[in-house]
Amino acid sequence: MTKRKTWTQKLLAAPRYLQHIHGRLRNEMKELGRLSALLDIMEQGRLDTFFQPILQLGNGRTMGHEVLNRPPHSAQFPTTEHFYEFAGRTDQMFRFEHYCRRISLSRYMERLPDAESGTDRLVFINVHPGVLNDSRHKSGETLSLLQELNLSPERVVFELTERQAVQDYVGFEKVLSHYREQGFRIAVDDAGSGYNSLKTLVYLKPEFIKLDKFLIRGIHSNREQQELLELISEYASRSATRVIAEGIETEEELLYLQMASIEFGQGYALGRPGYLPEPGAFPSDSPQVSAGGGCKHVSSDR
Repeated sequence: MTKRKTWTQKLLAAPRYLQHIHGRLRNEMKELGRLSALLDIMEQGRLDTFFQPILQLGNGRTMGHEVLNRPPHSAQFPTTEHFYEFAGRTDQMFRFEHYCRRISLSRYMERLPDAESGTDRLVFINVHPGVLNDSRHKSGETLSLLQELNLSPERVVFELTERQAVQDYVGFEKVLSHYREQGFRIAVDDAGSGYNSLKTLVYLKPEFIKLDKFLIRGIHSNREQQELLELISEYASRSATRVIAEGIETEEELLYLQMASIEFGQGYALGRPGYLPEPGAFPSDSPQVSAGGGCKHVSSDR
């Protein structure tokens, strides 16, 4: 009787087990499809490259551009975020980062208007922290590429995103020191979005802090965001770090950041990503304020 009951239970469980196996196979097939699509994008050079200007908020001058590489829309990668999330957890990450760095810098120089060729504007390129510390990385590789392109390393900023967390801060700081000795500068992206970003600021001492767009969104009417901005600004001032506010989309946000003496800004209100690295501009009817106003709370509404 006991054996019959055991076999009955096994038979009843079989459909659930088969369903589980089917689900795993389906997920693995999806992953293989995404991997195939990633390899095809690299091999066929199918990433699109755009450049978004970064402006000095005191005078409207363009100080540099962030390079944005975007995949073609597909069923495997419905959004850019899906694409980079997948690429970051594959064993192709090192190869992909190497590819992105080369096309970012090469396309920047190829598309730079002749009138801009003699400027000292900066180029911000997104870099996965793990790649800089990868044993497969060959020292001097990026410098050789820059020599080919006639681009000075002093104009290149490695932008590290907070989502790609650093584990060994002490060891990684030594790696960054090596790049700094060559002339490169470091920016920390998404600052203000979490505990890890604050830890990154303390240990890595970046030349630039890029404030998370969610901190900037509606900041002119949110006191809590304004207070956090003030704290980060004070820290940046004391540590000789320069602040870039990302995601500026309205004139109200721009005006508040100018009043708060934030040095640089980036966002649709200043210039959308474009095929060419062209200068950005303030909105034509945007009121201007003189720099040095300091942070001022304008509202406590949420």
